[in-house]
Amino acid sequence: MKILVYTTTCTNRLQYICNFIFKEIYGLEYVITTDAEEFKNFNGIKINYSESAICTNEFHIFPAALLFQHNIISQNITCFKFNNNKAFFKTTGIDFAFDIFAASFYLISRYEEYLPHTKDMYGRFAFENSLAYKEEFLNLPLVNIWVKDLADTIKNKFPNFLIQTPAFKFTPTYDIDIAFSFKNKGWVRNIGGFLKRPTAKRIKVLLGTATDPFDVYDSLIDLHEKFDLQPIYFFLVSERNKKYDKNILPANKSMQVLIKKHAQNYTIGIHPSWQSGDEETLLVKEKLQLQLMCKKEIDKSRQHYIRFTLPQSFSKLLKAGISEDYSMGYGSINGFRASAATSFYWFDLENNKQTTLKLYPFCFMDANSFYEQKIDVSAAYEEMLSYYEVCKNVNGELITIWHNHILGTDKLYKGWGDMYKKFIETIAGN
Repeated sequence: MKILVYTTTCTNRLQYICNFIFKEIYGLEYVITTDAEEFKNFNGIKINYSESAICTNEFHIFPAALLFQHNIISQNITCFKFNNNKAFFKTTGIDFAFDIFAASFYLISRYEEYLPHTKDMYGRFAFENSLAYKEEFLNLPLVNIWVKDLADTIKNKFPNFLIQTPAFKFTPTYDIDIAFSFKNKGWVRNIGGFLKRPTAKRIKVLLGTATDPFDVYDSLIDLHEKFDLQPIYFFLVSERNKKYDKNILPANKSMQVLIKKHAQNYTIGIHPSWQSGDEETLLVKEKLQLQLMCKKEIDKSRQHYIRFTLPQSFSKLLKAGISEDYSMGYGSINGFRASAATSFYWFDLENNKQTTLKLYPFCFMDANSFYEQKIDVSAAYEEMLSYYEVCKNVNGELITIWHNHILGTDKLYKGWGDMYKKFIETIAGN
């Protein structure tokens, strides 16, 4: 099935969002035309994205200005209720109450992150700046909800409009920041750690009579095999330990064995160090280091501490040969940073063009629940279930982030590992 979209001016921004909605989500063929006669004579589903009506058998979306602009300027945004959800760029269109193309583009391009804004304590875009937080839709994949509404509305006008609904997908991911609590850290770090926090467990682990509290790898493998899951592991392999990079060094034999073992069975990616955000050459070095350790090409990444700035960070990833990034979320609150539960290509607003870097948004991270939102195990379980439900309802992809140390047996995180297993069992039964 082919869709014809009419516009007075075909721009990169319009092509990008049409590609996302029609091709990437629904797998539909579409063509954009600026020829009004071609549009009139087309016998099929046609969308008029202009200020003037052309014919009676059209679906008319009245455009806002955003997709026809080439610069980055502050947008006048006022939200209103649409089908019990928030929307903006309200128009006088007969068939649809707002410019879904412009509104969706604004959210998934992260337009607001290119505008002047305050930073959080880590120098990141503070979630409090976001429209989604201010208008209280951070907990929803709003773009997916809008797109589903659009498909239903088009079908009402064109009964022969057939779409292939994408299948819901769950992808568990793990950030391995500190592979072991006591093992493989050397005597200097262990003595220092013992003096700060004396515990018999450390001595037992070092003597080989107890399992390291962060060593949950075999139990995760069992969980993945039991429920046929395809996880992704992101490893931090900084060559130097600093304030935010406390990983087991890549020269350590046990670390090499751990990475190689996971690379044989699962997809792995680079977890660029905090230091790589300040020293550009480190990203390539760490990627090459990980490739040597696992004997595989690495093309996936997730920023440590979700530290990224647009457009600089994503440009560096492309330059380093990364084609998929899993950082699109917040490092201090759970929710949908780009208001989407579907992967999408990064649109470089400064150069006004789509890139080849595909972004996979996550909506739940254990560290956000535990350290930032400070909720207990029970509340975190309900939070994950709510994200599961909204992602499933829009046939999106639920991507979660967990850390091995929170899933382990350290008393500080008691109950979190069991809760995660309960969550997997619950959704597997649905």
